[in-house]
Amino acid sequence: MALSSRVRGLEEEKNSLMERLEEEEERAKELNRQIQTLTQQLAELRKQSEEVNTAVEAGEETRRKLQRELDGATQRERQKDEEKERVERQRERLREEIEDMTLALQRERQNCTALEKRQKKFDQCLAEEKAVSARLADERDRAEADSREKETRYLALSRALQEAQDQREELERSNKQLRAEMEQLVNQQDDVGKNVHELERTRRTLETEAQNLRVQTQELEEELSEAENSRLRLEVTLQALKAQFEREISSSEEKGEEKRRALSKQVRELEIQLEEERTQRSQAVSSKKQLEAELQESEAQVEATGRGKEEAVKQLRRLQGQMKEILRELDETKLSRDEVIAQSKDSEKKIQTLEAEVLQLSEELSVSERQKRQAQQERDEMADEMVNSSSGRSVNALTEEKRRLEARVVQLEEELEEEQNNSELLAERQRKTTLQVETLTVQLQGERTLAQKAESSREQLERQNKELKTRLGEMEGAVRGKHRLSVAALEAKIDSMEEQLEQERHQIVSRRFTEPICLNPQSSPKETVAGKHSLNREKTSSRTRL
Repeated sequence: MALSSRVRGLEEEKNSLMERLEEEEERAKELNRQIQTLTQQLAELRKQSEEVNTAVEAGEETRRKLQRELDGATQRERQKDEEKERVERQRERLREEIEDMTLALQRERQNCTALEKRQKKFDQCLAEEKAVSARLADERDRAEADSREKETRYLALSRALQEAQDQREELERSNKQLRAEMEQLVNQQDDVGKNVHELERTRRTLETEAQNLRVQTQELEEELSEAENSRLRLEVTLQALKAQFEREISSSEEKGEEKRRALSKQVRELEIQLEEERTQRSQAVSSKKQLEAELQESEAQVEATGRGKEEAVKQLRRLQGQMKEILRELDETKLSRDEVIAQSKDSEKKIQTLEAEVLQLSEELSVSERQKRQAQQERDEMADEMVNSSSGRSVNALTEEKRRLEARVVQLEEELEEEQNNSELLAERQRKTTLQVETLTVQLQGERTLAQKAESSREQLERQNKELKTRLGEMEGAVRGKHRLSVAALEAKIDSMEEQLEQERHQIVSRRFTEPICLNPQSSPKETVAGKHSLNREKTSSRTRL
């Protein structure tokens, strides 16, 4: 009975050992599945680590690209600063040119005032010349009137002389006739004795009249000779006066014509100069207004450029802050990556250790299975021996077998306990590995999140950078286009003004070789020439200052 109970106990122990062996087999299978799962997770971790490395490298490349773009934006900003400084210098130059043109305009106004004064002086000289011409014309009229009066008197004296000569001839004829009558009367004295006394009286009367006529004739001849002399003197004087008057008239007319032509020429030149001065003044005023408008436009463009620059600087600073944040996140990601890599290396080492332990446990499990089969075989043998025990084995042999079986059971219990301890240790290690894998998974998800954030930030920065580039390109194109147009217009104006100045210089040089014209008839030629040269020098200096 004791042996039967012992055999049953051994059977129960054997069954329990079999159950424990089955449990150990299940645990070994579960461990194999967990090892496979861990191997897959390790492969995924390696893949994720490679992805993280790729993302980090892409982030590094993005950082370098953004750094290059930042350097390019800084360079463009520096170029914009240089362009702004150049525009400022050009604005200062335009302001100085406007001030110079204002001064030149004031000088031109002063020149116009001086020209107007000279025009008034010229008008005064012209009025004086007209008065002199009128005075000469009056003197000529008076000389012509005196000449006509003297000629009338000469004609009257000539007629009186002619009448006296006629009377003398008549008296001579009467005297001759009386003498003839007297001779006839003397010859006829005998016949005409009675009328001797009457004839004598008549003869004496006639002689007296003849004497009176002779005296009158002599007086008339003297008067006639005096009148003839006066006429000759008057004719000589009249001819001299006529010649002098004609010379004076011709000289005066020539001088007046020359003066008139010269004054007309000078008036035309002064009118042309005045018109040119007015045109230049109007052009200078319009140029000044246009330059002021262009200066205001340039200042507005500079202010707009400054506002755009400030906006770009703000965006650049914001991008620099975002860049620093991204760089900090990239550094943190790099540190996390290094930590993940270190942890993955540790996990790989631990997994390799676990794989070695799993292999060892597999070997131990195979050994346990062999021992189990051996125990089953021994059990079968014991059963056979128990069946054959009825054949009369001795009690000593059974006792020995019992001790041997008990020792074997103790050994199996120790091995089972050791296997249990190993299984518990393996389960603990598996739990720790699972926790580590979960931790690595969480960290990897965090790294993925950071990588996604970095990627989204990079894309956003790229979009902002593209927008900034587009805006900067548009602003630079607009500013450069307007600047080119304003510079071209200013250069064209400057060229036209230089051409006008060159033409005026040529005109002034050509005027230097013209004959100076006397503005004041009472002034000397030297003073007139000196005044003309001083006027030319003033005009030349004013043009040169322009």
